[in-house]
Amino acid sequence: MNRERNRRIAFILNLLVIAFAVTGTILMLFFRGNDEELLADGIENYKYFTVLSNELCGIISVVSLVCSLRGRRQPMLAKLMAAAAVGLTFLVIIGFLGPLYGLLKMYRSANFFFHLILPLTAMAEFVLCPGDAAEPVTIPFWWTFLTMIPVAVYGAFYLGNCLINGIGEWPHTNDFYGFLNWGLPVGLVIFAGIMLAIWGIACVLRAVRKKVQ
Repeated sequence: MNRERNRRIAFILNLLVIAFAVTGTILMLFFRGNDEELLADGIENYKYFTVLSNELCGIISVVSLVCSLRGRRQPMLAKLMAAAAVGLTFLVIIGFLGPLYGLLKMYRSANFFFHLILPLTAMAEFVLCPGDAAEPVTIPFWWTFLTMIPVAVYGAFYLGNCLINGIGEWPHTNDFYGFLNWGLPVGLVIFAGIMLAIWGIACVLRAVRKKVQ
């Protein structure tokens, strides 16, 4: 009974994730921001991990809805990776970028959806989703390590771009997150911390989901 209830709630939450992703994307692409709020122009916003992680969540939610409607097993590994990615976005905004640039600026326009509402909804959906109509899908512990892959790939391109093309000066900088403000060694430590953070988020999501299911 609880599984069926959770499945229905997860279905609704997937619809909300898609709606939030579409709304955030429209606001991002057609309503110009400014560098002070960490908003580039239109498609340039796709350089941000915060945007990419949210778009990934939207895509996975579409796949999840199709699986639900066809009675097929949910893509739980992909859902874990997407939920952990937006969980990282939520955490970075709260713990790093918010204090650095001003928390209210981080929740304006499209960022209200990408930095707050969608991440919370996606994480709740992962926790509640049984994964299969017959019985809850077990999430292996080793899956939590796979959630670090998107951050590792993004970090490689981010640091590589800064090293090859230079950091530049604000507002036209390749270090738009400011991770290298204190030099490359500190930047590497920050990225290592981010890797551990997304793994920790995945572990927490797995543990909470196990308890709920």
